[in-house]
Amino acid sequence: MIDLKILSYHSAQRYAVRQTVVAAQRVLKNEFPELKIVITELKDWAHIEQYTSVLSAPSLVMDEKLVCVGRFPSKEEVLDWLRSSLTE
Repeated sequence: MIDLKILSYHSAQRYAVRQTVVAAQRVLKNEFPELKIVITELKDWAHIEQYTSVLSAPSLVMDEKLVCVGRFPSKEEVLDWLRSSLTE
């Protein structure tokens, strides 16, 4: 199981990042049929600041490791991070 946290106080930003993660998850389902990803959205500033001081753009945390800060990740980046997490 992979634990993902999408950090942003803007709902549209969280939605966009979630769509990218879900698209990557669909691709990986062929390689890893048992793949389970738990996605949590953090929208409260106090919770976001536990991971990063960047509040104006989205960030992504994977298994408690900050992998993307202050920008929208591409599907390819998310795929790389997920594959890396699965092979560790």
